[in-house]
Amino acid sequence: MATAVSTPPDDRVTVSGDSHRAPAKRRGLRHVNWLGGGFAWVWLLVVMIPIYWIVITSFKTSGNFFDTNPFVPPTDPTLENYRLVIEADFIRYFANSVMVAAGTVIPAVLFSFMAGYAIIRGGPNSRFLRLSNSLFLMGLAIPLQAVIIPVYLIIIRLQMYDTLGAIILPSVAFAIPLSVLVLANFIRDVPKELFESMRMDGATEWGTLWNLAFPLTRPALVTVAIYQGLQSWNGFLLPLVLTTAPERRTLPLALWTFQGQYSVNVPAVLASVVLTTLPILILYAVGRRQLLSGLTAGFGK
Repeated sequence: MATAVSTPPDDRVTVSGDSHRAPAKRRGLRHVNWLGGGFAWVWLLVVMIPIYWIVITSFKTSGNFFDTNPFVPPTDPTLENYRLVIEADFIRYFANSVMVAAGTVIPAVLFSFMAGYAIIRGGPNSRFLRLSNSLFLMGLAIPLQAVIIPVYLIIIRLQMYDTLGAIILPSVAFAIPLSVLVLANFIRDVPKELFESMRMDGATEWGTLWNLAFPLTRPALVTVAIYQGLQSWNGFLLPLVLTTAPERRTLPLALWTFQGQYSVNVPAVLASVVLTTLPILILYAVGRRQLLSGLTAGFGK
């Protein structure tokens, strides 16, 4: 009798425990952000549909483009559009863009890194460094369009008009303010104890800069380099104003001329767009991890 009476409470306790766990699981399921996920998929479709249309259209002939559904893949794909673009001096334009991007990113990132280190490690008592930091911050408020005429006159005075250097110098100047701001913030996050230990070991400021600050700020350096590289790669105003010869055209300006030259042959224009975008995709694939870590990670050393 005692055993028969004591068994039901144990069963009730077990059932009660299960009933407490089940609502907890249901509450966990309710926290899934279905609305945010749905908007993410919608945004993915919005972004991917134009890319899909550009890619499939670049493999169509001009006749098929006007005769078929624009979202239907070509039944007889062709590489004629790509051959046409490459034969239209595309390699020269690509090389010009590479030289302009490299000539902008390398000096801008190196100068900004050293300037950011000097601003952070120079101490708050340095009047010159405070003034320099203020000038860099003021540079963020000056758009390129507002000073394009003074830049044009300076390039004329320097006798650099219609050269790639005419594009590189202003691009470096406009890349430095934001780069200094980003790199200085990253260097500020490096613990001061690391700098003090380097100094106690007898390291010079130059050695501390390259042996300590440079490795720790590598994600920020990659982030700034990729961002400024994309800005230079997609730049249109400076090549348009500061160059005239076809041999000095960069890819964005070449796309504009392709559009005028092939105003009816839309697949040829889109083929040039695909060829222009491929280096950007490769650059992102190579530096993706460093870019994400530079955008999200801090220093907790």
